[in-house]
Amino acid sequence: MAQAILLEDVESLGQRGEPVDVAPGYLRNYLIPRKLAAPATPGALEQAQQRQAAAERAAQLRAEREEQAASLLSKTVLTIQQRADDGGRLFGSVGPREIVDAIREARDLRLDKRQVRLEPPIREIGTHMVEIELADGSVAAVKTIVAEES
Repeated sequence: MAQAILLEDVESLGQRGEPVDVAPGYLRNYLIPRKLAAPATPGALEQAQQRQAAAERAAQLRAEREEQAASLLSKTVLTIQQRADDGGRLFGSVGPREIVDAIREARDLRLDKRQVRLEPPIREIGTHMVEIELADGSVAAVKTIVAEES
């Protein structure tokens, strides 16, 4: 058996960066030409371990940042001024773009409008809870106050 380090995820063998034992012909004729694996040398094994450790550290940092952003967003209260009629109905609407812009102004967080869960846009004056989906799958609720523009 020959030892190889996977450069890509291979369904029947394992995940990227893992050392695996394969037949020498499979490694030479299939994995190496398709750039799916490289022969496992001591230096390559050490590099693979370093890359895996760096990826774990990066994932940990990303998770911490997402947790901080979620706690910051849950404490956020947005106030958005819009023109409205006497009955409290807005002439326009407040959609994901306006909410993302208000969050950027209030907390200096850069979010994508696709992260805002707002099925029908807000069309009335009042207080609304808007859900923001973060990258790790968690959801933060942001209190949004839509007030009449004076």
